[in-house]
Amino acid sequence: MPFHISLDGHTDLAARIYRQLRDGILDGRLRAGERLPPTRELARELDVSRNTVAVAYERLTAEGFLSSHVGRGTFVGSDPVARSERAAPAGTGVRPIARWRSLPDPLGDDRSSPAFDFRVGVPDPALFPLRTWRRLVSQALRPSLPPPSGYADPAGLEALRVAIARHIGAARSVRAGGEDVLVTQGAQQALDLIGRVLIEPGTRVAVEDPGYPPAERLFIALGARVTKVPVDAEGLDVTALAKGTRLIYTTPSHQFPLGTPMSLVRRTALLAWAERNDAVIVEDDYDSEYRFSDRPLEPLQSLDHDGRVLYVGSFSKTLLPLLRLGFLVAPASLRPALRQAKQLMDWHGDLVTQAALASFIDEGLLARHVRKATREYSVRRERILAFVRDELRDSLEVVPSSAGLHLCAQVPPHATVAVEGAVSEAARAGVAVENLSTYGGRRGGLVIGYGLVGPDRIDEGLARLGECVSAARM
Repeated sequence: MPFHISLDGHTDLAARIYRQLRDGILDGRLRAGERLPPTRELARELDVSRNTVAVAYERLTAEGFLSSHVGRGTFVGSDPVARSERAAPAGTGVRPIARWRSLPDPLGDDRSSPAFDFRVGVPDPALFPLRTWRRLVSQALRPSLPPPSGYADPAGLEALRVAIARHIGAARSVRAGGEDVLVTQGAQQALDLIGRVLIEPGTRVAVEDPGYPPAERLFIALGARVTKVPVDAEGLDVTALAKGTRLIYTTPSHQFPLGTPMSLVRRTALLAWAERNDAVIVEDDYDSEYRFSDRPLEPLQSLDHDGRVLYVGSFSKTLLPLLRLGFLVAPASLRPALRQAKQLMDWHGDLVTQAALASFIDEGLLARHVRKATREYSVRRERILAFVRDELRDSLEVVPSSAGLHLCAQVPPHATVAVEGAVSEAARAGVAVENLSTYGGRRGGLVIGYGLVGPDRIDEGLARLGECVSAARM
């Protein structure tokens, strides 16, 4: 066989042989019908065990790249390239319904890795207690402590629901027991479940402006008539809610993206409006675990006496987004329907991960992690605050905020800054930062995250960003 295989520096020899043979077939160096050496002969030539070569041959045969004939040998398949490149029919005559065609492609988002990443919504993975988490996952998998066999309660592992209820009761004053909690795969699934049981085509839904785009897109995809309601210094403007609104999505503890909390007066007014108009409030406690000053105002859920608030939370910011762990606290009248919707969607989540998180909370490790991470993020936050207030005071003003993983800085009335140009120029300088207009609203500005930029790099990143913003002043 006039085809060279190199195994230098590789420990998984079977995988290496497989890849090189596959690539040789795909690029035409090994032609259809060509006979390969017997496993014993190739193993002797490569100085590996015969079993190693056999494993590679068997995988290639199973995938259609090779064909094996007893007594004759192993040959390159008759049309391996066509088989490896086959795809489903284009289906040009089959189209999704209109509202799905209008939504942006999620894969169209920028997935680059800039040198200085000030994008929002992602915690620092270096702060995640990986060794501890590995121990808890291993503990959940021990034969002596098996997770429930078969299918489980769609609401999630009971131990985790009880732990979450206890945690949010102490940390956020949420009134809930384990039976009130439904475990979800992130906050987005919680919103989807709510929408499935409450939204019909044409249902009027209110969202904040500026606000959280994934929630708005989800409600549109479910057929809702979405109305944007302006946000001011006290939070969502209750007087701007349209008559006939049946569901109100809000982030009162740490408004996204501005960061301001909803005032107590506004919270009381919103609850009263919902009762008068037979509406439901979805309270997304977005990004509020990390607090840097006073204790937050009581959540809407704790002020609600009529069962009109559904409280949504997530561990994506406190732990890691890849764990896909969130929760939903719902009034008793909605729990059966939500359980049914969860079962029809995916039955239940990963029970091993749920068991690990239950132990993480019960052992006090979540509270300890939040305290440690808060100290770290506080340092980064203060440096961004100082930089914007000192170096960019003529271009941007910080929106007051006391929680979360990002800061919002708006262009003041007396200044004119080409924000889009500043963001584009920053990207060319290796700095990723987000344009406030991406989230709506009337004033321009930047949304600056500090979850992914460590203290050793933050000053250089801010300096580059400052140069781009200053250059964009008009």
